[in-house]
Amino acid sequence: MTDDSTDRRVSLGVPQQILDSLPDDGANAAADLKRAVRGIESSLNDAFERAESDAEAASYAVDAIEHLEDRMETYDAFVPELRAWGQSPIYAIAWRNLQADLIAQIREYEWLDAHVDRERNYRLVEDGIRFGKR
Repeated sequence: MTDDSTDRRVSLGVPQQILDSLPDDGANAAADLKRAVRGIESSLNDAFERAESDAEAASYAVDAIEHLEDRMETYDAFVPELRAWGQSPIYAIAWRNLQADLIAQIREYEWLDAHVDRERNYRLVEDGIRFGKR
């Protein structure tokens, strides 16, 4: 089934400093953050279970990392917009910081990290070749 004997599971969480940054009435937001993390963790672990190698698992991880990076940029764009409208950007900041922290949490798994770098480099080269040809 697999060419690697490593247990391919990740455990992700919402860092306490992000929860602490929420206003006192942020209980619903904290629950939403935790629910989102559980969903990402579950999706990744399901994909890793189906993967036949660490390299294939890394492909799923890179998909998740790219998705998190896109969301991080989206939330980051909300911060000045909310400030311009006189609104507090605290929730957008919390979500942005969560995306960045989840990327770091995924990258902490040694069995996955080297493969993630290879997969990202492969995608860069593949995109460069595909986009460079005309």
